Amino acid sequence: MRNKVSAGEYLAFLSIKYEVDPDKLFYALISAGENQESACGDLSIKCRGELKGKIVLLITKGPKVVAQFPVSKEFLLERDNPIKSLRKTDLLRRHLIKKNNEPCFLQIRDLRNGMKKVNLKVKVLEIARPMLVFTRFGNYASVANALITDETGTIKLCLWNEQINSVSVGDILQIENAHVSTFRGERQLRIGKKGILSEVGDMNCP
Repeated sequence: MRNKVSAGEYLAFLSIKYEVDPDKLFYALISAGENQESACGDLSIKCRGELKGKIVLLITKGPKVVAQFPVSKEFLLERDNPIKSLRKTDLLRRHLIKKNNEPCFLQIRDLRNGMKKVNLKVKVLEIARPMLVFTRFGNYASVANALITDETGTIKLCLWNEQINSVSVGDILQIENAHVSTFRGERQLRIGKKGILSEVGDMNCP
């Protein structure tokens, strides 16, 4: 995993996995860079030297080596704690889903083309007039795009047949197991046969 993500994302992952406050972890990293070693909860952090302008950190928990990797000095000098914001990436959400075995909800700004098993809580802003289309399965179907929003942005939700009449403007929806695609250069959210579309009381409803 460390080869596929940045050092910051991996540190954010460790803060979740070992239930360490991201601010405490960030300051412990800074302290290790200045004083050669520090501690954060059950984790011990040691500076093993420098390599091409980066500080090599060793993180252990008791006798167990948790990780060893280089971190740039610029990363440790950032005014806003980057670990805190990086805890919200898709990689870390997947870890939380696996850990807690419950749906983890993304925000619209996080959506990328090709993403699957997407869960969202959104509000319906508008619903376009349904159109009758001839599908690749050889039958006609009604389709309509709904514009949905959360605090981070908007995206179109593609509704088919009975889904169209199941939602209204102003509804707060919980969407599960959807996927993101692109149509005519524009992102769309689609709900397949395994997807779930339900109305909830408010955006904070569990």
